[in-house]
Amino acid sequence: MILKRTNEKPEKQYVIDAMTVNDSWRLFKILAEFVDGFETMSELYPAVSIFGSARVRPGDENYEKAVVIARKLAESGYHIITGGGPGIMEAGNKGAREGGAKSVGLNIVLPLEQEPNPYANLKLDFQYFFVRKVMFVKYAQAYIGMPGGFGTMDEIFEALTLIQTRRIKPFPVILVGKEYWTGLLDWICNQLMGRGYISPDDLNFLTLLDDPDEVVNTIRKYVIV
Repeated sequence: MILKRTNEKPEKQYVIDAMTVNDSWRLFKILAEFVDGFETMSELYPAVSIFGSARVRPGDENYEKAVVIARKLAESGYHIITGGGPGIMEAGNKGAREGGAKSVGLNIVLPLEQEPNPYANLKLDFQYFFVRKVMFVKYAQAYIGMPGGFGTMDEIFEALTLIQTRRIKPFPVILVGKEYWTGLLDWICNQLMGRGYISPDDLNFLTLLDDPDEVVNTIRKYVIV
């Protein structure tokens, strides 16, 4: 019996090799998104990131309030950064354009909801959520959270985590809409702080407001144009 040497690899090995190659190329795609974002937004200062539901439409109370807030911020010298899609994002970009500031849309490629709105005059498209998140927090001097869903919660709590852990310098994190946010803040006080999971000082990272002028004035106290 003659044993023949073979260079054939098991099928599983081919799958592993393909995954390794794909991961390596993915790193270059991620790096390209970072480079594109850094170069495009490097001169954007000062700026405010606005978050909120993609599902509201013009005429909705929160949509119209977001337009007003963004316009007033723009008129005060702040550029506006949004996720670039519909709803509150569209409202933020619309207000920024009306106020004469740069209107930035950081669009994420998604199968649902996320279609670029027409009001952003500076647009970037991202495949990777975490690269997009870096752009929000790196180039904004304040966060505004309008009523929204999981994505809004994600951005707000991520900013709070970075501030709490001193990974970034503290900046205003403003929740707009007392009726919407009060229940969540009560839960944070009763459960997170009540159980000792956060300290009382951590609540100072958040400001709850309703009036657009109060929002703008609060940001102006911390971020001087």
